[in-house]
Amino acid sequence: MDLQVCGAAREVTGSCYWMHVGQASFLVDCGMHQGGDKEEALNFAPFLFDPARLDFMLLTHAHIDHSGLIPRLVKEGFSGPIYTTAATCDLVEIMLLDSAHIQEMESEWRERKARRAGHRAAEPLYTQDDARQVPRLCKAVEYDKPVEPAPGVTAVFHDAGHILGSAFIELRLEDHGEKALILFSGDVGKPDQPIIRDPEIVEKTDYLVMESTYGDRDHPHDGRPVQELTDILKDAYRTGGNVIIPAFAVGRTQELLYFLRQISDEHQLDMPVYVDSPLAVQATQVFRRHREDFDDESKKMLEEPGGIFDWPQLHYTTTADESRALNEKRGVVIISASGMADAGRIKHHLKHNLWRPEAHIVIVGYQAENTLGRRLLEGDKRVRIFGEEIAVQAHIHELSELSAHADQSQLVSWASHFKPPKLTILTHGELSAAMTLQKILEERLHFNVVIAEKGEVFELTEVLR
Repeated sequence: MDLQVCGAAREVTGSCYWMHVGQASFLVDCGMHQGGDKEEALNFAPFLFDPARLDFMLLTHAHIDHSGLIPRLVKEGFSGPIYTTAATCDLVEIMLLDSAHIQEMESEWRERKARRAGHRAAEPLYTQDDARQVPRLCKAVEYDKPVEPAPGVTAVFHDAGHILGSAFIELRLEDHGEKALILFSGDVGKPDQPIIRDPEIVEKTDYLVMESTYGDRDHPHDGRPVQELTDILKDAYRTGGNVIIPAFAVGRTQELLYFLRQISDEHQLDMPVYVDSPLAVQATQVFRRHREDFDDESKKMLEEPGGIFDWPQLHYTTTADESRALNEKRGVVIISASGMADAGRIKHHLKHNLWRPEAHIVIVGYQAENTLGRRLLEGDKRVRIFGEEIAVQAHIHELSELSAHADQSQLVSWASHFKPPKLTILTHGELSAAMTLQKILEERLHFNVVIAEKGEVFELTEVLR
């Protein structure tokens, strides 16, 4: 039994793990690298495995940094089943088609640029035809009900409380009489998020593969972010400025709608809210279909007039013309993807609003290195968007408590329920965050912790002996 870390090693994106148990060869997650040109180039690098020889795959959740390279797996020969939750099956279908559309558009842009320079451009990472194959491979599993994808491998999906359908994956392994438990955290959710349930508590594992995204810091825990969002909206309402929110189409957008509905009602703010993302509109439809995964409070809110997703000030835009028309509006809230502001319609809205002193840009999620969102948080006064230099004169706000990721204290609290595993492997975090979390887990919980490097192989049976 062995595990190879193929991505998200000392970085936040590109989660992928390759496992061998007996005769079975399989993956846990296969995510896209996101960030600048250097990170995105990794998506074209050869896999450390042969996709055609994989037996199956297990998927923790639908976010692109965990699922975004699955169409490339298919393109290169993978045809096995993909085990994941029902909500993730539905979300993956729309998210990977959207990602493929972006790949094709970027490929066309690179091709035009290459032709002008007399060069030949590379093919797209994958196409929409590749992405359409993925839903056919998905096999829906229920939380807390074991499935056996191969002899010697039993998987149990536990609710991770991160986004709709997200899961920790517990694997019960057996090979030639040796047994082991290994748990992949995926992304650990933040407790008390709106809409979805809190992360489940798991108490036993031999090996823990754990994310460390916010391993070096805590979110505010005093309710200020919602109050700050309220203050931002009131100021924009008073001055006629726009509030631009880069947000992941899945999870963050729906959470924002929950809060904005509350703020609108409590403060009688007649401020139009536009969800300008076809993907977010489709994802919201998936949320409507999977209310079985909602927490009790949100189920009750759905029964109220307008619910969470259909109140009077809320509007959904899907066409390019509708999106362009928003450039002429003032005193509105625009929620658009991508969440790190490095692709999609949000770049157009930032181009039209960053230079306006009355505008507000609200960052509500993790921003990977070299993304436009990260540069704004770091205080860049000029940024380049679509080849044009834009002065940053808008107010830039960071509301990290609205992140769907557990912060340092919440990660440690979640991990504290485990009897110390034989080995804890930290991934999915920048090195500084992983090192900080490693020290805390070792000193407070007496865990044996390593920070994985890309390509590193862990021989699980060696530790068992």
